[in-house]
Amino acid sequence: MKRITCVITVLLLLPLYGISQTIEELNKPMISALDEVAPFHEELAAVRKGNEWGFIDKEGNLVIDFRPDLVWNINADTLHRGIAGIRYPRFKEGRCLVKKLKEEEIPYYGFMDKTGKIVIEPEYLNITEFENGNAIGIYCKRMYKGKNNFQLNIYDYSFTEVIVNMVGEIIWPIEERDNILMSKRRYQLPELWAKLITPDLLLVKKSTNKLEILKIDVSQ
Repeated sequence: MKRITCVITVLLLLPLYGISQTIEELNKPMISALDEVAPFHEELAAVRKGNEWGFIDKEGNLVIDFRPDLVWNINADTLHRGIAGIRYPRFKEGRCLVKKLKEEEIPYYGFMDKTGKIVIEPEYLNITEFENGNAIGIYCKRMYKGKNNFQLNIYDYSFTEVIVNMVGEIIWPIEERDNILMSKRRYQLPELWAKLITPDLLLVKKSTNKLEILKIDVSQ
C-alpha cells in the first residue's frame, strides 16, 4: 500500500516538475548577479556589479563591458552640477563620464563615447555633463619639475575653468582658478563657478560670491 501511494505521489508531481523546468527555461537571465540597474538614457542603461558598470541596450545585450572607470556616487547630490551630482553612469549627447587616478591618487575626469572609447582624455578636476554640445570643466595643466630628495616626482599645476566641446577642444577660457591643493590628504573637489544660461550668455560666480553675466561667442 505504501509503495502504491509513493508511485501515485510521484506521478502527481511530474506535471509540476515539468512546468517548473519550463518556467526556468523561459526566464533564463541574459545578465545575472547585478547589484543595480539604472534608467535608460539615449537607448542605453548602466548596470552594476560591485564597483564596475557596463551598459545594456534595449534588447538586454551588454554592449559596453563592465569597467571600473565610470563615474558614479551612491550618495550623489543631484542638485550639484558636475561630478558631485552624478548618481550613476549615463550618456548625454553621446558622452559618458570616466575617471582616472593620477599623481597623488587624485581623480581626473574625461568622456567616452557609446563604443566605450575614450574621446576626451581625463584632464579635468571637475566637469559637467554635455548640454547643447558643450561642457564646463576645470582644466588642470601639469608640468613636470623633477624629483625631490625622496625621488618622488614634483609638478607645477595651473587651473583654468573652461568650456569644452564634444571632441575635447577648449573653445572658451572662463577664468583662472587657484587654491586647489593637489595632495591626496588635502585635496577637495573644486566647485564649478560658471554656467551657460543661453548658448552665448555665461553666468559666473566670482570669489566674492557676486555674480557676473558675460557675453561669449563659442562659434569661432
